[in-house]
Amino acid sequence: QVQLVESGGGLVQAGDSLRLSCTASPRMVRNYAAAWFRQGPGKAREFVATISWSGSTTLYADSVKGRFTSSRDNTRNTLYLQMDSLKPEDTAVYYCAACRSLCNIRFAVDSWGQGTQVTVSS
Repeated sequence: QVQLVESGGGLVQAGDSLRLSCTASPRMVRNYAAAWFRQGPGKAREFVATISWSGSTTLYADSVKGRFTSSRDNTRNTLYLQMDSLKPEDTAVYYCAACRSLCNIRFAVDSWGQGTQVTVSS
């Protein structure tokens, strides 16, 4: 089973940018899509973005559309989430996930990372 490890979280100010990475070990499962979810304090885990194996198709939650960009480099077994114009409401633990196809619901996820904390101060 693939193991996913996120990195790049931290404490930033509103309006700043941050890039999260997620590395798969031993490698990304071929033809698998990937996704990002997040869980804010006292909230349920929610969908953020999903990307196809080739990277040609991406879907975003309305709350992050136009500010976040998901990409991947399958040669490096790495998934990325570029987050721009961050807002305090983006504060959450961010999880990467592997899915058999584009996935925007938790129950479609095959593997989860351990999460990385993103805190946005006002």
